[in-house]
Amino acid sequence: MGREIIRACFPGTFDPIHYGHVDIVNRAARVFDELIVAVYDKPLKSLLFSPDERIELVRRSFDGDDRIKIMGYSGLTVEFCRSIEAQVIVRGLRVFSDFEYEFRMALANHRLAPGIEVIALITAEEHTFLSSSTVREIASLGGDLSSMVPPHVAEALHKRYQELGDSHMPTTSLRD
Repeated sequence: MGREIIRACFPGTFDPIHYGHVDIVNRAARVFDELIVAVYDKPLKSLLFSPDERIELVRRSFDGDDRIKIMGYSGLTVEFCRSIEAQVIVRGLRVFSDFEYEFRMALANHRLAPGIEVIALITAEEHTFLSSSTVREIASLGGDLSSMVPPHVAEALHKRYQELGDSHMPTTSLRD
């Protein structure tokens, strides 16, 4: 009788994927037998890339690594996990303020699906400042993304902001 395969799911919007996400995915892939990176299709926030574009950017970030599978999904994360028979949800923690949100989400998910565990990995120190919104803002201002995202993601971001023009410039602080 063999050991049960442990399948984990790392869900997110990945708009866009950045090196903080890549770090968590690579580390989780070493811990679990199978890892599904699940790209959520309709979050309650405006997105720069369509679900198909985000799935493709994530897929290209892990090209050739057969430990990692990329899938899109809708609805509740725990329901998606049940549908793919994942026993674990992987989350990344960057800063202390992430903990409260992730803690509440883990409790809600546990209430909905007590058989699915939530595991949080602390991001590597060099990625603690990274968020998709920070990456989008820097990209919209033409900044250097080489230390933040894979080259194909930087290219896609710069192309998207060229298409959008000034109508999608950020209203936050990096210009100040």
